[in-house]
Amino acid sequence: MNDPVAGTTMTDPPRAAQRSSGDEVAARVVWYYYVGNLTQQEIGDRLGLTRLRVNKIIGQARVDGSVRIEVRLPLASCVALEEELAARYRLAEVAVVPAVPGYEDQQRVIGEAAGTMLSRLLGDGQSIGIGWGRTLSASVASLGPRRLPASRVVSLMGGLTRGSGTNTFEVATRLAEAIGGECHYLAAPIYCPSEHSRNDLLTHYGLADVMRRAREVDVALVSCGDVSSHSLLATTQTVRQHQQALEAAGTIGDLLGTFLDAHGRPIAHHLNQCVMALSPQELKVVPRSILASGGLNKAPVVHAILSGGYVNRLVTDEDCARAILGMPLEKVP
Repeated sequence: MNDPVAGTTMTDPPRAAQRSSGDEVAARVVWYYYVGNLTQQEIGDRLGLTRLRVNKIIGQARVDGSVRIEVRLPLASCVALEEELAARYRLAEVAVVPAVPGYEDQQRVIGEAAGTMLSRLLGDGQSIGIGWGRTLSASVASLGPRRLPASRVVSLMGGLTRGSGTNTFEVATRLAEAIGGECHYLAAPIYCPSEHSRNDLLTHYGLADVMRRAREVDVALVSCGDVSSHSLLATTQTVRQHQQALEAAGTIGDLLGTFLDAHGRPIAHHLNQCVMALSPQELKVVPRSILASGGLNKAPVVHAILSGGYVNRLVTDEDCARAILGMPLEKVP
C-alpha cells in the first residue's frame, strides 16, 4: 500500500505544520484507518468525530487522490481477461479491475487504474492529450503531483458551457497542474451549430493551433459514452434533441464526441460533421492511447472502439471485459 499522506511514515501519524485544522483532521483519519488499522468507530472516539463523519473523510480521500492503494497480488481471473483482450484486439497493454457495485465507484476504480497506466507512460517533454468524464477525472486525481515542466497537456475535444468537475477544461487543467506543465485548451463547444461554423472557427489561429497539437500528442487518455443517462454527453441539450435520429442511425455510443455504430464506424449524422474534437481516425495514429471505460452498459461501444482499432491500450472492469469477449469480432472496413 502506498503511503496515504505525503510526508508520513509507517510509524508516526502525519504532521503538517502548514495545514489547516480540517486537513490535519482528515490526514489523521486516513492515517489511523489505512496505516494504524483502527476501525472507524475507534477513530471517531479518538478524534471526537461521528462515525458518519469518519466514513465521509475516508471516502473523499479515495476520490480526491489523497489515498492510493496498490495491490501487488495478481488477480488470476483478471489477468486471464487482460491476456485474452490483448491478443484479440492486438493491444499493447490491458488492465482489468474487479467489478464493484455502484456505477460511480466502478468509474473511480477504472479511473485509478488508468492513472497508474498513464503514469508509466509519462516522461518530461511529452505532449499528453486528454478527453473528459468522471473516469478521466479519477485518473488525474490518482496521478499525484510530479514535475514534468517541459510537458504539455492538450484538450482533445471541445467542452460544455457548464462546469461539472469532469468537463474537458477542468480535467485538462488538473492534469496540467499535476505534472507542472502548460495546458492548451480547445476553447470551443463540443458541437458547433453547423459544419460551416465549425470550419469557420478552425480558421482562428488559436483553435487551429490546438487542433494541430491534438493531432501530434505522444500519449492520449480518453473515455467513451453510451446513449443512456449515464453519459455526460447524452444528457446535453444538443444530443437530446437528436436522440431519436442518432439511435435510428445505429448509434451505440461516442468516442471523443463522434458517434459510432456497433462496428465502430462513424454514423451518418450531421453532428459528426459539427463535432470539435480529434476524430477517431486521428486518434488511431497516436503512438500510445488509452481507453478507460467500463460497466456493462459501455460494453457495446468499447467493443466497437476496439474493433475499429482506434486505441492501443485499455482499462476496464471484469464484467465489461467478459461481455466484450462474448461479442463477435468485426473489423472496420
